[in-house]
Amino acid sequence: MIKSLYTRVVLTFLVSVIGGTLISLFVTTWVFQDKLNENLRIPLLRFGQDIARIYETLPSREADVLISGMKQLDSYHIRIYDENGQYQSYGVLNGESPVTVTREQLKKVLAGEAVQVKPSIGSSNLLGLPLKTEMGTKAMFVEPIVPPTLSSTRNLLFNFLAYSLITGSVLILVASMFLVRPIKRLTKATRRIATGDFNVELNIKQMGELGTLANSFEEMMHDLQHLEQMRREFVTNVSHEVQSPLTSISGYAIALKKVALTEDERNRYLDIIIAEAERMSKMSDSLLKLSLLESQSQQLRLITFSLDEQIRRVIVAIQPQWSARNISFELDLKSVIVWADHDLLSQVWTNLLGNSIKFSKDDSVINVSIKHDLDNVIVRISDTGIGISPEDQERIFERFFKADRSHSRKYGGSGMGLAIVKQIVSLHKGDIRVESEPSQGTTFIVTLPIIVPTE
Repeated sequence: MIKSLYTRVVLTFLVSVIGGTLISLFVTTWVFQDKLNENLRIPLLRFGQDIARIYETLPSREADVLISGMKQLDSYHIRIYDENGQYQSYGVLNGESPVTVTREQLKKVLAGEAVQVKPSIGSSNLLGLPLKTEMGTKAMFVEPIVPPTLSSTRNLLFNFLAYSLITGSVLILVASMFLVRPIKRLTKATRRIATGDFNVELNIKQMGELGTLANSFEEMMHDLQHLEQMRREFVTNVSHEVQSPLTSISGYAIALKKVALTEDERNRYLDIIIAEAERMSKMSDSLLKLSLLESQSQQLRLITFSLDEQIRRVIVAIQPQWSARNISFELDLKSVIVWADHDLLSQVWTNLLGNSIKFSKDDSVINVSIKHDLDNVIVRISDTGIGISPEDQERIFERFFKADRSHSRKYGGSGMGLAIVKQIVSLHKGDIRVESEPSQGTTFIVTLPIIVPTE
């Protein structure tokens, strides 16, 4: 098995050229063989008949002299056999061997029968005619002679084909080097990427398929670099998020071992341990949920339901969160029926409304509206909270990202709620975007198809 692409390209070219030439030669010979033979047979037969009439008209010696001086002997070679198999030839073969006359062919011609031998590869036509002379019947065999000019032309053609093949082979050798060079670069780049090095420059400027392949490879390399960066950030974030509650749990558990603790201190330490354990549990649940949503195994359980009624139920369900801070809602919910996954969309509104409540001021108002057309429904959730900076708006849907870094302890959270929301909306073939200004509030805009497209 040939592994080198360079060798395979060269061999493929050589086999294609040589095979194509041979096939073309055989096909051409097979197609035009009968026509060529006919074109050669007719003048050969006429010339042989003319020679036979000369011997029938003139004495043998005079006929021999006349034939010896004929100009046609430049194109034909004549052999006249007697009954003993001895022959006399006329004409020059130009270094070529005459066609072999068999004993059977000789007997047929001496018996008065004409013999026509079709040419084979490497031989020419052969015509045998009976020749009546005053000395008895003889056998005359006539064959065409390849003229020197035709022989030279044929040799020139063969030399031309040979030199063309050699020159073409050299050119394909050189061309293959340029063809294989970018592929070798891609191979080396692949090996470097496999080791974790994504800072690879291909510098392949070719057009066509190789250029498209190189561009696709560079795009893949940039995507892998981005994924690697996300992986490192994910590991760092998970380590940080897990380390913080573990440190608290470990520290307060050690403190509980102390004997000199009041009952209030012991209860406070236990409450902190329980809270941190619940925080880790929620983070674990969020990670599992997000992993399931991002996998191909997540299947939407599509049903028909009233979207405006669902949002009202979510607001009622989270009433303890907003009523304790005297936050109110202004609703403009147009009635609309959608075909979607009820439980997943309920989680979307729970997360978005929970964020709006978390980052809003006390005694503030949260606006929720629904608008729709024939194809899509648009849900807007607006608050007057702390807002999000422009640079953070591009990353808020990434897992573990927290736009409120300076207030992380105050507001809490794992930073995965919006990542889950984004994934759920994407599964429904929808879109989510954010509009916000620091200290002015935030608006989340969710666009969903009324009927979710199915594969």
